[in-house]
Amino acid sequence: MNTFNKEERLCSKKSLDLLFKNGSSFLLYPFRVTYLFIDEVHQFPAQVVINVAKKRYKRAVDRNLIKRRTREAYRLQKESLLYSHLNNQKDLLLLSLQFVGKEKYAYAFFEKKLGLAFKKLITQLNNDEVH
Repeated sequence: MNTFNKEERLCSKKSLDLLFKNGSSFLLYPFRVTYLFIDEVHQFPAQVVINVAKKRYKRAVDRNLIKRRTREAYRLQKESLLYSHLNNQKDLLLLSLQFVGKEKYAYAFFEKKLGLAFKKLITQLNNDEVH
C-alpha cells in the first residue's frame, strides 16, 4: 500500500486552522512536526500536509524538490512506522511536516530523519494517552 491518495492529504482550511491552533508539536531537525487527533470519519488513519518556507527557499524549484523528497519518504514509510501504530485509534490524526532545514539534503537524509520523526511522534502519542 505504497500510495499517497488525495484522502491522505490535509487540504481542509478548517482542519489546518484547528491543527495549528490546538495541535502539539516538536522539532526533530530538519522537520517541525505538528499533530492533533480529531473525531472525524476517515478512510486513512492520518492526513498530512507538507510545507517548506518561502522565506528560506526563494526559488520554487528548491521548495518543490524538498517537498517531493519528503512526500516520497513519507509514502514509503507511513505504513510500517506510522499506520501500524494508529490502526487501533478511532480518531483521525492531522499531521504537519514543516521543513525548517537550512540546506537541500539527499533523499537518504530525508528518509532517515522522517523515520526518526515518526518514532518520536509515536512515543509522544503513547505518552499523551498515559497522562
